[in-house]
Amino acid sequence: MDTISIWLSLLCGAIGLIILAKPVIKLIRETIESINKRSRHDTRYKQTALWKEIVKVIGNRDIDLNSNFEAIGDHFDNYEDIAKAIKNAGLEDCNLIIGIDFTASNEWQGRKTFDHRSLHYVGKNNRRINPYQKVIGVMAETLGSFDSDNLIPVFGFGDKATKDTSVFPFYDNGMPCAGFDDVLRRYNEVVQTVDLSGPTSFAPIIRKAIEITKSKASYHILLIIADGQVTEEQEASTRDAIVEASLYPLSIILVGVGDGPWDMMSEYDEKLPTRKFDNFQFVDYHKVTRRTKNPGAAFALHSLMEIPDQYQMIKSAGLLSSHSSGNN
Repeated sequence: MDTISIWLSLLCGAIGLIILAKPVIKLIRETIESINKRSRHDTRYKQTALWKEIVKVIGNRDIDLNSNFEAIGDHFDNYEDIAKAIKNAGLEDCNLIIGIDFTASNEWQGRKTFDHRSLHYVGKNNRRINPYQKVIGVMAETLGSFDSDNLIPVFGFGDKATKDTSVFPFYDNGMPCAGFDDVLRRYNEVVQTVDLSGPTSFAPIIRKAIEITKSKASYHILLIIADGQVTEEQEASTRDAIVEASLYPLSIILVGVGDGPWDMMSEYDEKLPTRKFDNFQFVDYHKVTRRTKNPGAAFALHSLMEIPDQYQMIKSAGLLSSHSSGNN
């Protein structure tokens, strides 16, 4: 074999390795992710030398071998099981906080999921219910019974006045809404006058929820309804806010409405290992309600999936006792 033939053979072999390397690496990464999910419930996987070597070679920065953080798995099949688990966890009542996204992307994020309309479109006599109204309505049925005082602080964010720096209350004097009917009524009024803007950041509403949770010294659920992902420039501040929120008895449910994409939301849900507990649940509203006989029940199931485990973790971590005066 002459020199040229040898070099051609080597070149073809190298090209073959490059072609094969990508799917092999993808397979290994998928295997790592699968093992990582299983390791949430069995730490033996992370303790093996092979597992540590695989992580070292592949360089998966999202897996922290020394972290005590465990993402909560979705392991309920129906809403009745969740309600029972919530009761068994000792959660008889909680306080709700709602944040609603008024960024400009709402204007075009309904192309696929809302017939090209703005996601905040409100038809005459409410004949056409928009995604925000639907989510509020379903949450009224599922979470309303857990809020004993029926007072719900509601805030908007991402509009022209607040942008990515603050939030605005639905009532000018900061008064909470009196139940979900009032939430829906005020939403229908506010959406007529608000100027959509941006950029998108969840940090202001999360930090407002932290402030309320600290002042009330009790368990809270923050429900964020949003149309899209966080703007790249605001991504770090949102991550920091989610991590900070894990120091308090606060669960975060983020409901995505509109066309997406939502890959970053899944990262918030499953990763961020520096959190004290897995305090964030993301739900793609359109995905979980599509082609189901009972969309409301399906949405409730996915929204509350992690609440029982989160509440147990909050109690185990002593977050209720450290932030309350014994009233929980």
